[in-house]
Amino acid sequence: MRIVINGFGRIGRTILRQILTTPSLAGIEVVRINDIAPLETCAYLFKYDSTFGPLPLPIEIEGDRLRIGDRHVAFSSHDDLGDADLPAVDIVMECTGKIASRAAAERGLDAEARAVLISGPSKFADRTVVLGANEPELGAARIISNSSCTTNAIAPLLRTVDAQLGIERAHVTTIHCYTSSQPMVDAPRGDLARSRAGAESIVPTTTSAARELQGILPRIGARTSVAAVRVPSLSVSAIDVTLQLESEVGVDPHAVVSAIADASDVIGMTEDPCVSRDLRGRAESLVLALPETQTIDARQLRLFGWYDNEWGFSARMIDMAHRLVARGA
Repeated sequence: MRIVINGFGRIGRTILRQILTTPSLAGIEVVRINDIAPLETCAYLFKYDSTFGPLPLPIEIEGDRLRIGDRHVAFSSHDDLGDADLPAVDIVMECTGKIASRAAAERGLDAEARAVLISGPSKFADRTVVLGANEPELGAARIISNSSCTTNAIAPLLRTVDAQLGIERAHVTTIHCYTSSQPMVDAPRGDLARSRAGAESIVPTTTSAARELQGILPRIGARTSVAAVRVPSLSVSAIDVTLQLESEVGVDPHAVVSAIADASDVIGMTEDPCVSRDLRGRAESLVLALPETQTIDARQLRLFGWYDNEWGFSARMIDMAHRLVARGA
């Protein structure tokens, strides 16, 4: 599989790091990185990462290419991907977070890529698909949104629980680490609470996951409310879910959590009393925390799960790219 990464920010760099350091992904060839930042800056930020640590491979700049270990990756710096003279590739991973028009979303298709995979919610995508939730809807779509990291955590969980026990209604609170959308010191933002220093306070805010769920799982999404808070943590987020069920749930929390994890390829579990940094680098969309599970009455269940909002989401981007190529798009 040949891919282009357009946008070498947190997700673009994490995708490349996974490809380079995971033996099972050795068959993926990254033929081009495109980013408006200087190559020297991109190389430095890839070599030294505050979340995942230094890259465990040598990296050097050779002209307009990066040499990483024994691989060479071409680099370009174009604000418009249409100006980048792309080589023939299977997938363009659109990771800029700045798709503002259908024409911009189609740039990869104009370069004859099989598909464009967008690393976030997008109203310009043909389909929004979350693995473990609604992948049968992928069809022949060529511009696909991978939704958000939080939606990738919530949607597979709700679909799995609904299939097993039926969901009458649900409330989800995402407890999310701060991101670059928040200022380091107080500064004006449209959302007044999010104008406050992100690394200093717990900040009540909104999440796109509520809207995304309505499109991905319409019936369940209509029964689900979603709230969000940002917390002063660098990486790994969590969801706290309260479910009113149609069927009675057993009194054994281990059996409940195990059944959910066993039924989904993207949900894991831990029996240990973990904190967020313990889940850094986990590739699942969600890791359910057994010690936090509570059965409140016969039909009410509380679940708590961790998700590495960068590593896990990037893993789903790669999984989706494989699925797109396998269908012969």
